[in-house]
Amino acid sequence: MELRVYKLMAFGKMVFFILLLNGCATVDHSGYFQAYEERYRAETDYRLHQLPRDGFKIHAREYGVESHKPTLVMMHGFPDSMHLYDRLVPLLAKHRHIITFDFLGWGDSDKPEQHRYDVASLRRDLEAVIDHFSLNQVVLVMHDASGQPGIDWALDNPLKSSGLVLLNTYYASSPTLKAPEAIKRFSTPGLYRDLSVWATSHFDSLWMQGYNQQIAKFISTDALREPFQKILGYQSLQIRPAFFSLNRVLNEEIEKRQEKIPALQRLQTPVRIIFGNDDTDLNAGVAKDFHQLLPNSEIHLIEGAGHFVQIDKPSVVASLIRDFPSSDGAGR
Repeated sequence: MELRVYKLMAFGKMVFFILLLNGCATVDHSGYFQAYEERYRAETDYRLHQLPRDGFKIHAREYGVESHKPTLVMMHGFPDSMHLYDRLVPLLAKHRHIITFDFLGWGDSDKPEQHRYDVASLRRDLEAVIDHFSLNQVVLVMHDASGQPGIDWALDNPLKSSGLVLLNTYYASSPTLKAPEAIKRFSTPGLYRDLSVWATSHFDSLWMQGYNQQIAKFISTDALREPFQKILGYQSLQIRPAFFSLNRVLNEEIEKRQEKIPALQRLQTPVRIIFGNDDTDLNAGVAKDFHQLLPNSEIHLIEGAGHFVQIDKPSVVASLIRDFPSSDGAGR
């Protein structure tokens, strides 16, 4: 009886929001986004790549020049894109060779229908990037959902992994790990999730309201909140299938990685853990758990930075990874 009442309440709540927002128009940020892209391109020297991955195309940007330091490969999480690194990359490009890219289903990469968007898919995207650029030594910079495919790849490729940088990410379960509101809503099985997927798939305004609310909580710097809501929000309407799919397997993927904890404890790759201390979900407790598990790690908790630490405090993050790892690699 209680379960039925809960389902009816959830359904009623969803209907209310649909009726409330059905007449609302979604604000078009295309002009803002295009102007931003043009300005960024004029200020930042990068090479654009559309690289192949199983018949699809991954959108990537290459910055900097080859050097004795390993290439920095920067990966976004969800629900965002490579633009997460737009404030960080210019601070590093004079010193390092850098690759940023959008996973399939995200940003400006292809968004194949009927595709299973899971951690295995994210890893295949990463492998396609590494193969395309013929990278022999890499430092993987991981944020949010990219932590799992990045760490999985590093465990299986220790000779190519010169270092790992963990930015407010997760891997296996952790006592203090919490899902942000939107992630919890779409990753918890049940009627409320199913209704949420249906409603936000059919009503752009409903999706955008929830998206903007969540992104606002990820950024601690007031002046940056609105610009990145527009930048990431413009791309967000097209990421919904990938977002829903990755959320659907989220808890399963976290549980599966419990068996890899012993491998983490043996990992000798240098690891730099850099977490925004204002993040209440992928929080300082998660960072400390990583530090305890990874024998060759150091931890930095950045005050005044939230979940998007690379947006809030790019200069601090840049200073921590500019010469990381300290020993020279073979380049690329």
